[in-house]
Amino acid sequence: MKAMAASAARRSGGHYREKQVLVRVIWTVLIGAFALTMIVPFLWMISASMKRPLDVMKLPIDWIPDYWYPQNYMKVWNVGGVAARDYHFGLAYFNSLKIAFINLSGSVLTSTLAGYAFAKIKFRGATGIFFLYLATMMIPSQVTLIPKFILFNEIGISGTHLTLILPGLITVTGTFLMRQYFMQVPDELRESGYVDGASELRIWAQIMVPIAAPGMASLAMVVFLWNWNNYLDPLVFLTNWRLYTIPIALTNFIEESVTEYNLVMAASASALLPVFIVFLAGQKFFVKGLMAGAVKG
Repeated sequence: MKAMAASAARRSGGHYREKQVLVRVIWTVLIGAFALTMIVPFLWMISASMKRPLDVMKLPIDWIPDYWYPQNYMKVWNVGGVAARDYHFGLAYFNSLKIAFINLSGSVLTSTLAGYAFAKIKFRGATGIFFLYLATMMIPSQVTLIPKFILFNEIGISGTHLTLILPGLITVTGTFLMRQYFMQVPDELRESGYVDGASELRIWAQIMVPIAAPGMASLAMVVFLWNWNNYLDPLVFLTNWRLYTIPIALTNFIEESVTEYNLVMAASASALLPVFIVFLAGQKFFVKGLMAGAVKG
C-alpha cells in the first residue's frame, strides 16, 4: 500500500511539474508575441529609412530592400550638400538635447528638494499645501497655454527657449514621486545626521540623495522623454526655425503635395538614438527605482 501511495504521489508531482512547465511555455510565447508587436514597427522604420520614396509603401513589405539608400540619412542631416534643401535637422537636434538636459537637471533637483521637504520636514500646513500642489495635476496643460503665452509676452521671453525651459524646471509628478520615495527612508537616518551636527541641507545632500539615486534616475529618464517628445509647446511658443526642436523639425519633410516617408523614417530613427542611450544607461537604476517604490518600509 505504501509503495502504491508513493507511486501515486510521484505521478501527481510529475503531472504538476509538467503543468507548470506548460504554463511557463505558454506565458513565454504570449510575452514573446507581444514583444514582437512592439519591435516590428521599429524594424519597419529602419527598413523604410533605407528605401526610395516609392518603395516605402510597397506591398507586401520588402523588409530587406534589394538596394539600400543610406544617403537618406545624409539628406536628413544635410551632410556634404547632398540635400536638395536645408532641413536644419542638426540644429533642431541640438535644441532638443539642450532643452531636455536642462529641464532634466532642473526638475530632478527641484523635485528632490520639494519631495524631501514634504516627506521629512514638519511645518504648519504641509499636508494642505501638498494636496493643493497635487490638485494642479488635474488641470490639462492645454488650458494653461494662453495664460502662459500672455505671461511670456509680458516678461519679454516669448519666442525663446526659456518658454520651454522655465515651466519644465518644476514638475508636480516628480515632486510626488520623490516624496513617496523619501517617505520610505527611516527617520532614524535623518536624526543621526542631526546628532552629528549636520544641517538640513547637508542631510539632504549627503544622506538622502545617495539613497534616492534610483528614484532620481527613474525620474530623470521620464523627464527626458517628456521634453524630447514635447510637440505642442514648441509649436505654440517658438516661431523662429533656428529654435525648432525635433518634433517640429520632423514636419519639414511633410509637404502639401507629397510626404517623403523615407526621410521621415530616417529622421525618426535618428531621433530615437538618444532615447535608447538614456534608457540603456539608466536601465539598472530604473528597475531599482520601480522595485523600491513597490516595497514599503
